[in-house]
Amino acid sequence: MQPLVVARWCASNGWPVHPLSAGRKTPAANCRDCKDRQHDPQLCPCLPVGRPCHGFHSATTDQQRIAAWWADSPGSGVGVACGPAHLVVLDVDAHAASVPDRSRLLPGIPIPEAVNLAGLASGFDTLALLAAFRKQPNPAEDEDTLRVRTPSGGLHVWYRNPYPTTSFRCSTGSSSKVALAWQVDVRAQGGYIIAPTTRTPQGTYEPVGGTRLPAPLPDWLAGELLRTGHVIARAPAKQPAAAVPRARRTRRPAAAHRVLDPLVAEVDQCATTAEGASFTEKLNRAAYTAGGLIAAGHLEEPAVRELLADAANGARPGQTSRNEKIIDDGLAAGAARPFHLKGRS
Repeated sequence: MQPLVVARWCASNGWPVHPLSAGRKTPAANCRDCKDRQHDPQLCPCLPVGRPCHGFHSATTDQQRIAAWWADSPGSGVGVACGPAHLVVLDVDAHAASVPDRSRLLPGIPIPEAVNLAGLASGFDTLALLAAFRKQPNPAEDEDTLRVRTPSGGLHVWYRNPYPTTSFRCSTGSSSKVALAWQVDVRAQGGYIIAPTTRTPQGTYEPVGGTRLPAPLPDWLAGELLRTGHVIARAPAKQPAAAVPRARRTRRPAAAHRVLDPLVAEVDQCATTAEGASFTEKLNRAAYTAGGLIAAGHLEEPAVRELLADAANGARPGQTSRNEKIIDDGLAAGAARPFHLKGRS
């Protein structure tokens, strides 16, 4: 397919596009003025008049502008701005690299020594390991969503973000702070992905299988992105009128606390371990469960927030803002699934 045809197809799906340098996978160069001075892309005079400076910041779905860009440079590849397109793409790498210690393969998830990692060599392996750990299908084999084989032997697994109040951010699979898995990058808000059929001297970005559109991001992957710190923002969680929807009257608080308190206790216990205690995962699990219990009407939100904050700040006193964000995100996610205490007393 010609790049202009691909760009038009992407735009017709609601995905803003921008040109890539011909034969390359990087954005087209800025104009001379923008090359010579540093400035905020949002204030750049090029964008309002339709010049494709600043890469994905210039991305558009305007068909006339797209036609003009590719008329000027017919050989330009097609980049898709992930954030405005509401896309979350797993970029699975197969680069030759030294395998890190098992503690860094799945950040936040200890891999027992009994697990045989012989032969593990790429992001395909760590993504499969994560899926197996969560007892979920491997996204690299998901035939219900758009998958694109890269010239280097990697794979792009495209998903649509179905959460209107949540934005996910980019990361690299070598990050020591934020990564989904080793050699599994995340392309989302603040980044772009290369459109299928784009050609480079190394090869073509080839669609795999028959699916040509992204499926909704699976719930379990959304949970993993939340756990690993990929959430940028949600609708404000601290406005009392809309923070967590709940039933009209509280029911069975004692039974609810029998569910929640052991999870809060796990957060408390992280105070005795400075690192490697899976603190974020435990706090997220407690907040998610609490959100469901509040939404079902079993508990009151202010008291639960205080309970979670006390446990989190006691375990990790130097990161109050981060603790609050984990709690906010977990409560909001849990509120979407009210926790009804069937069979409990």
